[in-house]
Amino acid sequence: MSVAVNHDVIIIGAGAAGLLCAATAAQRGRRVLVIDHAKQAGKKILISGGGRCNFTNLYTSPENYLSENPHFCKSALSRYTQWDFIDLVNRHGIAYHEKTLGQLFCDHSAKDIVSMLLTECRRAGAQVQLRTEITAVDYDANSYTVVTNQGVLRAQQLVVACGGLSMPKLGATPLGYQLAEQFGHRIVSVRAGLVPFTLHDTDKQRFTELSGLAVDVIASNQRNQFKEAMLFTHRGLSGPAMLQISSYWYPGETIQINLLPQESIFTSLLELRQQRPRMSLRSVLQEWLPKRLALTLCEQYQWPDKNLADCNNALFQTIADTLENWTIKPNGTEGYRTAEVTLGGVDTREVNSKTMASTLQPGLYFIGEVLDVTGWLGGYNFQWAWSSGWACGESL
Repeated sequence: MSVAVNHDVIIIGAGAAGLLCAATAAQRGRRVLVIDHAKQAGKKILISGGGRCNFTNLYTSPENYLSENPHFCKSALSRYTQWDFIDLVNRHGIAYHEKTLGQLFCDHSAKDIVSMLLTECRRAGAQVQLRTEITAVDYDANSYTVVTNQGVLRAQQLVVACGGLSMPKLGATPLGYQLAEQFGHRIVSVRAGLVPFTLHDTDKQRFTELSGLAVDVIASNQRNQFKEAMLFTHRGLSGPAMLQISSYWYPGETIQINLLPQESIFTSLLELRQQRPRMSLRSVLQEWLPKRLALTLCEQYQWPDKNLADCNNALFQTIADTLENWTIKPNGTEGYRTAEVTLGGVDTREVNSKTMASTLQPGLYFIGEVLDVTGWLGGYNFQWAWSSGWACGESL
């Protein structure tokens, strides 16, 4: 075993939280080493937002996060805000634009964000060491020993920034949770979040012809609701509305979907019956909904193909109730393979909200996705990475 190399801080994970934390701590004069088993830093950043990285959201607030301890995220989010990160992006001359709902994307490439973070680390003197596999971590005599395939490393402080279980093809592992448990921390049960739904075979067959079709909806359950696009896939339902509600869904539950949130359906049907009595019911539905979806629903619910003049109020009410409260019971989700985030994680009641330090173990810190803090779709999870990384870096 090679001789230990001494650092003030070792950060495990060269992702969004780890890199910003490293730059922040190094700017304060700390000797920082970031290690990661990947061949490339910021792999999740690079593939996010279709390669353009939805790096924050203009409307970030604590209400956009899920946690067993919902107050935990408030301190970091208020001390390093979306405006602070936008200022950093501006200082590096990175062009960006707002897409929808406050989501900010790079004009060119997510590589700009990774390059910015690595530049910040380099200027501050933080080292980033890739292709480094960890085989053991020990604590003794007020310091941490990290045994790796590139030698033994030693530091007074250890920051766990290695993310969750989502997207294993990018190298996600349970290492962060294992380290937390090794030092006595509780893990809030983890599951895939911001993830497409799969459907039962009967529904899958019914909607197979709709694959690739998108429609604006309101998706809801007893916990939350989201007004965004829904996408039919060959496996089930995806799109922003479904990804958002998936974080609030548990197996066996149903989801209510308003397929026509822009219409007061019953009233509109009554008005059309007076104005255009000879228009067919199916023609109306095909004007309001994508044709394939309208025809599929007509067949599924056996709505008659007749003129509006021949339709009674009871039928209109049935159609309105169905379209405004279309209920689906997913078979499950696509799991970590396609999930954008991991819900659950290190119990934040055992972590200091101002410093990200463990309250159980000296010199141990947790930042980013490994913690039980999960944001909505739309740049919120990156903002949590920046905020928690900065808060930790300022305290090291």
